[in-house]
Amino acid sequence: MTDEEIVLLDIKDAVATVTLNRPDRHNAFDDVMIARLSALWDELAARNDVGVVVLKGNGKSFSAGADLNWMKRAADYSWEQNHEDALKLAHMLRKLYELPQLTVACVFGAAMGGGMGLVSCCDIVIADKEAKFALSEVKLGLIPATIAPYVLRAMGERHARRYFQTGERFDGETAYKIGFVHELAERPEDVEYILHKILQDVSKNGPKAMRTAKALCLDFGGRDLSEDILKDSANRIAETRSGEEAQEGLA
Repeated sequence: MTDEEIVLLDIKDAVATVTLNRPDRHNAFDDVMIARLSALWDELAARNDVGVVVLKGNGKSFSAGADLNWMKRAADYSWEQNHEDALKLAHMLRKLYELPQLTVACVFGAAMGGGMGLVSCCDIVIADKEAKFALSEVKLGLIPATIAPYVLRAMGERHARRYFQTGERFDGETAYKIGFVHELAERPEDVEYILHKILQDVSKNGPKAMRTAKALCLDFGGRDLSEDILKDSANRIAETRSGEEAQEGLA
């Protein structure tokens, strides 16, 4: 299987669908998949003709997290090699988290460990109620370090304290109750219906406005309410109002 086949990319009507394609390994990722995803995020970030990025997994699972064979190899690495390996994963996750487009994760089956990390980086999460989640690293004597910044933002510190340490599995309904999942599908086929409805809604929005609105979250999130932020927010709305997209929308 080539690198392009490990992760598939399809672009249609301003929507890029990125599909993890190792169904025989439950879409577990290794260094090759990480490199492919990292390159795809770079490519998509530079495309102004893409407004939404949808992340899916082929087969029974969204992603079982890190490939055990890859992890076993890493156990023999030096500290420097392990650090470099982990940084590549960390940078890939950050690229997904900071993509200028709206990102939507569609979750079926298992989303474990690093798979939950990918989900945490997305702006909207749609999940089948039978989906299974777990931060299972502690079961292997590991920790969810590189995904931690994103999981903490997605489910909050209180819930993360529990699941980081217990490694227990929880279903889509629990993920929805704690705010990790935005939209819960009663049946697997309803995931596509919910996705279609979201794509219909956002197709009516100003694409530049959506990117600028996301930048507000990335730039202002977690910061103190300072005079600098007040001035920055005023500058941004002033610039947006005078733009062609806003002029057309207000008219």
